[in-house]
Amino acid sequence: MKITRIVVRPVDREKVKAVASVTFDDEFVVHNLRIVEGERGLFVAMPSRKLPSGEFRDVAHPVTTETREKIQKAVLEEFERTRLPEEIEVPEKVQEPEETKEPEETEEPEETEES
Repeated sequence: MKITRIVVRPVDREKVKAVASVTFDDEFVVHNLRIVEGERGLFVAMPSRKLPSGEFRDVAHPVTTETREKIQKAVLEEFERTRLPEEIEVPEKVQEPEETKEPEETEEPEETEES
């Protein structure tokens, strides 16, 4: 099975950065894969629905680890490729400390010993 198309749509949610659709062999498409910012970086969550019990269950998912990794790699590459430059996080420039001018030494009159 070959991935023939990936469409990524940015979203404005807390941890979900985008939603993707993946087409396989130009014949089968899976919608609503979510690109999520997790504790260890971005990952792709499969489409799921909420059960009456409150837990979520995947609607569609890869059967093998190899296929999951292949889909995740392709989706994340497309996500990075389509991001706008202003969306890419750039570390803030470390501000150079301002030069401080040393206070000029003023000559103080020497103390004289008075008798």
